[in-house]
Amino acid sequence: MGAVPRLVTVGVIGERLGVQVARVAYILRTRPHIRPAARAGTVRLYREIAVAQVRDALGEIEARREQKEADDAQ
Repeated sequence: MGAVPRLVTVGVIGERLGVQVARVAYILRTRPHIRPAARAGTVRLYREIAVAQVRDALGEIEARREQKEADDAQ
């Protein structure tokens, strides 16, 4: 039998990445390719790959923000 997948909640993702839950929820809401692996009532549970995808999306947002600030400074 294979290993049991480790699933995490939106709150745990936020904790791991050091960001507010609202930012994680925004990423999950606006990126339909990041889907929950399971649900427990109203709680959505995500695999580790989703944590990496959220981290990448937050990095992209930050990079765009920095680029905009650099463009505005010129």
